[in-house]
Amino acid sequence: MSRCTICGRSSRLIADSLSVCLECLRRRPSDSLLVVREKRRSWRKKLGLPSEKPRGPGLPCRICINECIIPSNARGYCGIWVNRSGRLEPLTGHGVLAMYAYLDPHPTNCVAGHLCPANTSRGYPEYTFTRGVEYGYSNLAVFMLGCPLDCAFCQNWQHKTEISDWKPGIMYRWLPENLVEKALALDVSCVCYFGGDPTPHSPILVSLSRRILEKAREKGNLPKRICWETDGLVNPSIMKQMARLSLESGGIVKIDWKAWTPSVYEALTGVDGSKAQERLRVNSDIVASMARERPEVPLLVISILLVPGYVDDVEVDGITSYISTLIDKYNVDIPVVFLAFHGEHLMRDLPPTSRRHMDRAVSIARKNGIREVYIGNEWLLGPYY
Repeated sequence: MSRCTICGRSSRLIADSLSVCLECLRRRPSDSLLVVREKRRSWRKKLGLPSEKPRGPGLPCRICINECIIPSNARGYCGIWVNRSGRLEPLTGHGVLAMYAYLDPHPTNCVAGHLCPANTSRGYPEYTFTRGVEYGYSNLAVFMLGCPLDCAFCQNWQHKTEISDWKPGIMYRWLPENLVEKALALDVSCVCYFGGDPTPHSPILVSLSRRILEKAREKGNLPKRICWETDGLVNPSIMKQMARLSLESGGIVKIDWKAWTPSVYEALTGVDGSKAQERLRVNSDIVASMARERPEVPLLVISILLVPGYVDDVEVDGITSYISTLIDKYNVDIPVVFLAFHGEHLMRDLPPTSRRHMDRAVSIARKNGIREVYIGNEWLLGPYY
């Protein structure tokens, strides 16, 4: 049980890594975020990553919402992009990816698995090989190191330790041609980029994905779906390209919307919540508008992690109300997947999501007009609070 530094209240739903409660984040955001920022600086300093978004003097990076200005011989907030004596390049150097990949046999367990053509036959026969589950085929799961965010609850936080002290011989160095070769295997029907987050690598991954689809067409090895699991904070011009690749290949863009209230968003992720909300709305609108071109398989899926004590009914109502406006605006389906929380990284002191919390979230989404609502990690739910 932790105590809120601002109001003094104690609760098992206050994370020690934040040391502020949800009520104070909403009512006294400036005071609360001062506490949270100092906590986050301490964690990132231990890793040797920038404690704040670099603001120069240096080279500008426009890939994500952070828009870092990276000083010479320093990194951006994501930990991937480096200013090497006046030249902006990935941590790995040009021509090398910081990632690993593995085969995930269908039926896939990815966040958008409830909708994936490999699991559901949606879009058959153009976007899936078989009716029913694509048994015998696999998803090439591509885990990208680095992320624009610094989520206190990150389930894959080890990727930050891997890039904190980067060594040339580390196992997570991949050549682009090796990724293309794996993706073109006859038993691979989709390629899903996740992490970390694909955002820092997105310009490279867009180019590689085009090459994968071109070669697959030449070989008659289609479908080859391109999917993204991302925080949605990439530059909108890049998001258009990512979504177009998914649209044409039968893939899905899954955007993880962390919170609705700007101060709550920043407390959980380390990124300016107001800017993040604006970018999320812009990018969600971009993908939703394109979804009209392919109604048989939803192009945009929104996921929401129900963090106990922080992502409550108010947060869910804000996100799903906005998604509902996009559904009405473009007359498309935008499924919402609620994810149950399990304590990890800096939030191990919080309990898993309660069944009551999940049931309320599902009810709110349906009330707001979301036609397809799904639950992920349902086995984690219980009578915790």
